[in-house]
Amino acid sequence: MRSFLTPSVGMRESVRRGAVVALGTAAASLGIFAAPAQAASWESYLDSVGPNFESRRWYQGSAAAGTKIQFTGCTGGNVANVTLYKDIPYLPDPRYTMAAFTNCYNSSTAVSTGNWNDHGAADYYFVINEGAAEVYLSVRKVKVTY
Repeated sequence: MRSFLTPSVGMRESVRRGAVVALGTAAASLGIFAAPAQAASWESYLDSVGPNFESRRWYQGSAAAGTKIQFTGCTGGNVANVTLYKDIPYLPDPRYTMAAFTNCYNSSTAVSTGNWNDHGAADYYFVINEGAAEVYLSVRKVKVTY
């Protein structure tokens, strides 16, 4: 005679299966098995841009790991000074460290890289050769990762 208090073998298996399904559902809803967030990026090029050229703006979220700007294959002058700015509407834009890109002048495949720490969620842009003389810069490939 079976007691109503002791589950049968079949009931134990279904309880176990239900617990595994419930655990899987809870883990998925909490994002435990979710893939890590991927960095966003964009690519472009520069063709004979003068001093004080401003790049396009991009939105960098609050969970960003910072900004990386890469120039591949530079011509025009011998250094590209790149300054990162945060775009703040109706206020002066905060200016961050300038990076001097020189390696990209060595060949059409040579890369110069600048890295900036995360400065919070906002729109960002960079300025080329701010305040410099009339030197026109061309870059075969610009890549911004954020």
